[in-house]
Amino acid sequence: MKTEELLIRPGRVVKLADFDSRFTGKFEKRSDADDKLKRDIERLAKLQDVFAAVQSHALLIVMQGMDSAGKDGAIKHVMSGVNPQGVDVHGFKAPTPEEVRHDFLWRCERELPERGRIVIFNRSYFEEVLVVRVHREMLALEAAAKDKTVWADRYEDINAFERHLTRNGTIVLKFFFHISKTEQRKRLLERLDDPDKNWKFSPNDIKERAYWDHYQSAYEKMLTATSTPWAPWHIIPADHKWFARAAVADAIVTKLEELDLHYPHLDSKATEMLAQIRTQLASE
Repeated sequence: MKTEELLIRPGRVVKLADFDSRFTGKFEKRSDADDKLKRDIERLAKLQDVFAAVQSHALLIVMQGMDSAGKDGAIKHVMSGVNPQGVDVHGFKAPTPEEVRHDFLWRCERELPERGRIVIFNRSYFEEVLVVRVHREMLALEAAAKDKTVWADRYEDINAFERHLTRNGTIVLKFFFHISKTEQRKRLLERLDDPDKNWKFSPNDIKERAYWDHYQSAYEKMLTATSTPWAPWHIIPADHKWFARAAVADAIVTKLEELDLHYPHLDSKATEMLAQIRTQLASE
């Protein structure tokens, strides 16, 4: 599997019907993908250790997708081997009154990673051109609700925001989990039929499912407008959870390997000092 096969080339007009949500790449069976995922999890643990030591970059991972698309599971499995001290996960629900009083990027900007750390956004500032576009009455400002350029303006703001981040050492990896309506129905039924999964179900899932076509249109516009050279989107076929997890892990490992980071080297004075300390400790 090649990560670039899932990348949206900047300037491409995205039509989700052109992407098969059941796609599994070169994996003929699940076990092949699971083996690849296991290797990538082990590799990611090593890459993260160097990443944290060097502290030259930060990594922001953005995950978007319809309810039950598999974002939570991907986070759980892909990040299962990393040091939890170096990773934060933030989910963004309906904004609080305080958040509404700020610009639409503010609440996410507060959770950005510092250099050496990884932050995952399970939903993000892109909700402001997705759910808010489907439910326009959610726009915080009445003036914005009447502004015909509000979405183009927000796309421009998001692209500039991500450009600023990348210029200052933050890598932005964006994943859209592309699930079919049929597969979503199956997963929602599983949540209802399995008592151990009932807690995952929300009546709002059914409410939002009724707006499926509206969301697909909003996603297409978002993917088209915000897949940039500095922060392109990956469309992750998500009908098979095992493939989605393997694809996300592969993309993260590939990006970190491209940095070609190495553990910091001490200068001669520091090395000499450590040698003296070692000698002292050994002689005790």
